[in-house]
Amino acid sequence: MTTANEKWHLQGDYFENCNCKILCPCVIPGPPGQPVEPTEGHCDVGFAFRIERGDHNGVSLNGLNFAIAAYTPGIMGAGNWTTAFYVDQRANGQQREALDRVLSGEIGGPMAAWMALTSDFRGTKYVEIDFQAKGLDRSVIIPGIMEFHVEGIKAGRRRRSALRLENTGHPVSATLALARGTGSTYTDHGMDWDNTGKNAHYAKFQWSWPK
Repeated sequence: MTTANEKWHLQGDYFENCNCKILCPCVIPGPPGQPVEPTEGHCDVGFAFRIERGDHNGVSLNGLNFAIAAYTPGIMGAGNWTTAFYVDQRANGQQREALDRVLSGEIGGPMAAWMALTSDFRGTKYVEIDFQAKGLDRSVIIPGIMEFHVEGIKAGRRRRSALRLENTGHPVSATLALARGTGSTYTDHGMDWDNTGKNAHYAKFQWSWPK
């Protein structure tokens, strides 16, 4: 339920790595009336976020990390997602409550649409999350659960930046760097993935509510 007096914003770095071949068809609109399926018929995707600056009703969320794991059995827009959250164990009680509210989608923002597609929510775990971003490389490690490493795809050997997609309909950012998994595994909630060599993206993100 959206609460009128709740205000929040998050901004920082994000990346994702799914099991699709490069380029993931979910960010390329298909012909009108023809939904686009993941290249493997289903989607195993992990998202990692580092909050550089964040606030929920005066509670600072600066410097915290969170991650999302999701499985979709077919076309992503058709729903029936299985979703799990991982929140930085460094968060205190107020910060955990704030992030739980944001991630639940109950107070608006991008997660409202994501959670509307989820039919099987596996809950939130408070864990150690190591998020790193340097140059074209991004990584996240949740010991015993998730270890994702991705690298931006360059147009040529001498280029120092990754190829980018512009004006996408992606819920995190309209501009995405193209990347590939260089070593990406996840094991939890009965799911076991290896997205090494598969599609990835990264970007700065900025979410807020009300907009």
